[in-house]
Amino acid sequence: MDPIDFSFWALFARATLTVKLVMLLLIGSSVWAWAVIISKHLSFRAARRAADRFDRAFWSGEPLDGLFADLVDKPRTAPERIFVAGMTEWHRSIRDTGGMIPGATARIDRSMDVAIARESDSLNKGLPVLATIGSTAPFVGLFGTVWGIMHSFEQIAISQNTSLVVVAPGIAEALLATGIGLLAAIPAVVFYNKLTTDSARIVGGYEVFADEFATLLSREADD
Repeated sequence: MDPIDFSFWALFARATLTVKLVMLLLIGSSVWAWAVIISKHLSFRAARRAADRFDRAFWSGEPLDGLFADLVDKPRTAPERIFVAGMTEWHRSIRDTGGMIPGATARIDRSMDVAIARESDSLNKGLPVLATIGSTAPFVGLFGTVWGIMHSFEQIAISQNTSLVVVAPGIAEALLATGIGLLAAIPAVVFYNKLTTDSARIVGGYEVFADEFATLLSREADD
């Protein structure tokens, strides 16, 4: 008797149509998850670099009005957009006489909070995909396994043979679906937690900058 091929492709080829569709869905989900992971890793790294560059420019001693004039037309990064939002509201709050409109500090804070919320939404975009794949992929794989095992038992009943030679291939094909589901889910869960933490740290840095900037503007308003 020829040995049974238990390679991935052989198991996939012998599986039923339903199990094949489950496997393809899980493989597609895994590819999608890795695309999100790589994309977010690159964008988070770019966001950290942009924050470092802006911090150096902001604390370089250059007048804030000069920095604002350079950035107001085309703020390219998140810190620049937050800064421009605060400075724009600052200029709108200055009266023609040079005094400040009452409540200017609160409006400046709100303007920067809105800008931070937008940047947070941008940073977190795509992360729910990882959460969804991480939570559902094992169950989708389990469905494929249950379906495959059910089909294997039907074949056993038809052949009336409970030999391992008959049972093992069908069980292996069915369990492959669960294995693929776990391979899709585990990286999605791990990187979802990591990327969520990284996003929170980046947004926390934006909030710290906004607080420091608001304090500087408040001092200017009190002078």
